[in-house]
Amino acid sequence: MAEENVNSRLEAFCDAVFAIAMTLLIIDIKIPSSVRIETTNDFWLALKHIVPSILAFVLSFTIILITWVNHHASLKLVNKSSASFIFANGFLLLTVVFLPFPTALLGEYLFTDHSAPAVILYDSTMAIQALGWILLTRAALNNQLSRNEKSTLTIRENGKYGYFALTIYSLCAIIAFWFPLTIAVITTLIWIFWLILGISMKHG
Repeated sequence: MAEENVNSRLEAFCDAVFAIAMTLLIIDIKIPSSVRIETTNDFWLALKHIVPSILAFVLSFTIILITWVNHHASLKLVNKSSASFIFANGFLLLTVVFLPFPTALLGEYLFTDHSAPAVILYDSTMAIQALGWILLTRAALNNQLSRNEKSTLTIRENGKYGYFALTIYSLCAIIAFWFPLTIAVITTLIWIFWLILGISMKHG
């Protein structure tokens, strides 16, 4: 009997990768063992010290969640597969798995005088992830993997969003050389936009 969903193994593998990446985000959030806590006030100060890490965690968790939702919807648009589609998907997963690293740097250095490299790396990762989406949509279109014409139109539209994201995150990464905190705020607002768009979007 033929397999009903040719991408079922691919989707199961991707779900596991997304779950692991989400879990890895929280591992680095802890009060350093070098911090001495002798009073309640010391405890509050220690918690205050990790607030940037918690904020970075929430942002990255939201990013991975949105990416997973979009990825899940994207796989519903295709009923076939190809080598280029699988490798493009792998490239996208690479950016997801890498995200905990810039997240940890952002949490540690965001409110310091050395925040620029952390913000640049973070937005560069977002730009590369957008490239992953572009490659995935191109592979689906070039190999005619979509279920129907409506799915094809949706994939094309998703590709346009990919180009938009690549442009805006690349610009953010460049501007972060001079205005890292401002770009960190803008990046957060952009992902709020993606969240609202994702909730309101109907996938074909």
